Order: sequence, then structure tokens, then C-alpha cells
Amino acid sequence: MIQNKNIANFGVTIIQARHSIRHFKDTPIPDDIIRKVLDCAKSAPSAKNIQPWLFGTIRDKALRQEIANLTTHGKFIAEAPVCFAVFGERDQQYVVEDCCAATENILIALTGYGIGSCWVAGEGKEYAEPIRKLLGVPEKYKLISLIAAGEAKTEGFVLAKKKNLSDITFTDQYGSE
Repeated sequence: MIQNKNIANFGVTIIQARHSIRHFKDTPIPDDIIRKVLDCAKSAPSAKNIQPWLFGTIRDKALRQEIANLTTHGKFIAEAPVCFAVFGERDQQYVVEDCCAATENILIALTGYGIGSCWVAGEGKEYAEPIRKLLGVPEKYKLISLIAAGEAKTEGFVLAKKKNLSDITFTDQYGSE
């Protein structure tokens, strides 16, 4: 049990504050924050501690535009000052789970720094291979996710409503009261 309740409350607050942002200001993210976010990504849990990931940080506007054009639901990547790309070793059994844990760590770390973000799927998408090739990533890796990140444009922003906890949880066996 966590002895310091303030630390626990802080973590819960950051997790609950996280939401998807798809409109960004053109403000760059400082290098030291990007390094700290990537350090959080590599701290994700990994089956057998394989750590099958490779993280890319795409800042070049033209390259982000090309990535955005390739995606089906990530056109806003072009607008974000940074796009993180999470790749994983194809031959690892739990590559998707491990890299999704790292992706979530990126999202939460960005929120902790007050930076907006949005997860864009990569695994199994028709654009995964073209993006891998565009970024020059070795074939042993596959794209798992993309994360658009930057300072949020707040004009017109509406927070998505989440389901009630009672509607999505059960104890011991589903349907038992």
C-alpha cells in the first residue's frame, strides 16, 4: 500500500485528466520533456522484460504531413508539433501488449506535463508498413501506435463523456448480484 496518499492521488488525477486532443497549437515541446516522456515509455511493463520496443520522435513538419496523409484517422498528426511512433519487434509474442503499455505511459507522461495527445492505431493497419518504410525503421519492427502531441487548442473543446463505472464493472462473476 502506498504510504504517501498525496502521490497516489496525484497519479489518479493525471490518469483521469488524460483525454484525446486532436487540435494543437504550433508550440514546440522542449527536448528535456521529450526525453523524460521517452524515459517513461521505456519504463513500461514488458513480458519477460524483453522490452521489444523502438520509439521514434517525428518533429519535421513535412514528415508529419506524410504520416498524416497515410493514416485513415490521424490527419491531425500534421498539426501536432510532435508525433511519437511506437514500433515493436515482430517476432516477440507479447509485442502488442508491451508496446501498448509503453504507449499508455507516453500518453500519461504527456498529460503530467500539461501536453495534449491522441493515440492513433498502427498495429494491423494498411498504413503501418508504408509508415515504417517512410521512417526508415528496420523490417524486424512493426508499427504499433502513433501519438500526436502538443499544446492543446482549447477553443470549442468538449470533454468526451465516459461511461458510469457501474455500467462497465462486475465483481467475481458477471450478472451475479
